[in-house]
Parts: sequence; structure tokens; C-alpha cells
Amino acid sequence: MEASVPKVKHIEFRQGLQEGLSIAIGYTPIALTFGLLAKTTGLTLFETVFMSLVLYAGASQYIALNMFALGTGAVEMILTTFIVNIRHLLMSASLNEKVEDEISWKKAVYAFGITDETFSVAATKQDTISTGFLFGLNLIAYSSWVVSSGIGYAIGAGLPQVLQESMTIALYAMFIGLLVPSLKKSMKVACLALLAAAFNSIFVFSKIMSSGWAIVAATLLSAILVEVVETIKDRGRTRHE
Repeated sequence: MEASVPKVKHIEFRQGLQEGLSIAIGYTPIALTFGLLAKTTGLTLFETVFMSLVLYAGASQYIALNMFALGTGAVEMILTTFIVNIRHLLMSASLNEKVEDEISWKKAVYAFGITDETFSVAATKQDTISTGFLFGLNLIAYSSWVVSSGIGYAIGAGLPQVLQESMTIALYAMFIGLLVPSLKKSMKVACLALLAAAFNSIFVFSKIMSSGWAIVAATLLSAILVEVVETIKDRGRTRHE
């Protein structure tokens, strides 16, 4: 009976690897682009790979590149990353209700590997999720992101200097490409984006604060205002009903 336990864990780990393969493939071009842009932004290979190893958050890493280019301070970058990734606390708490009982350090390890995509795969599982499955799922996605970041940097290093410098424009193009589909689907997102842009412009042009703090303040203020308006609207609908 005891000999069959490691075998079961191994099978669950392999299932996680298999279900995470499509995520790993999807991460490859995004991580390659990150590595390429990191090179043109001025990061070293070590800094690029280390960011993917430690931070492991696509949107935050792209935002960090923009803030690096603006010369933003470390505190502003840390706060921005925290705000953008705070949803992962909720995702980890939600998965904790579905995962088998496990010791704390193992929970911390697989919680670190939770992303929007791996959460979606794990959350749709009907039965209790095993730790082995989550380790396999997270490992293949994580490995793809880190390795592809390094490869992207190597590709960027081989480009002509003029082309490397012009690639910084691609960072803004990518943000626009990520934002537009969301704007089409949700008026709330559109209002949030417009408010954040307006606040950021006011803070920067009036020189009330640095560009880094302007991003943090604009994000918080716009999110609070939108949620306040949504709450008032919901209360109004409840009263009418």
C-alpha cells in the first residue's frame, strides 16, 4: 500500500505536466518578447532571468520595464507590482479550499506558481486537487517563462543596435494591444483606463509627484472611484427592485 503512494503522486505530477503543456506553449512568445524588450530597455541577462525567476508575473514585468525606462524608484515599482498582483492572494485562497491537506511550505511553493492560466486549469477540476498535480502544472509553465525570457534576451542581443533602440516603442504597442480587447468588452474597464490616464497626466504634467508615484496614485484613485460608482449604482438598483 505504501509503495503505491509514490506511484500515485508520480502519475498526478505527470498529469499536471500534461495539462500545463498548452500554457507553457502560450507563454513562450510572450516571454520571448519580454526578454527581447528587457535587452532594449538596458537590463542585463542576469537581471532579466532573475526577474522572471523571482517575480514571475507577465503584466507586472512589462510594467516594470516601462518604469525602468522612466527611471522610476524601487519603492514605486514594488507598490505597483503589489497592486497589479493582489488578485493572486484571492486566487491562492480560493484554490486552498480545493487542494488536499498539505504542510505549509509546500502550499507556499505552489501558491507562488499560481498564475491566471494555471488557476483557470486547476479551478475547473471537479475533484480534490493533489499537490503533485499543482507542482507539475506550475513547473512546466514556470520553466517555459523563465527559459524563454533568457532566449528572448539572447535574440535581442543579436539585433543591430539601431533596431534594439527602436524596439522600445514595441512596449507601448503591446500595452495598447492588451488594453483594446478589454475596452471593447467592458465599459467599466474603459472608464478605469480613461480615469487612470487622466490622473497620471495631471500628476506628471503638474509635477506634483514623480512619474513612478504618479502611476501608483493614478491606479489607486481610478480603481477606488470606479468601485465607489459601481457600489452606488448597485444600491440604486436594489432599492428600485
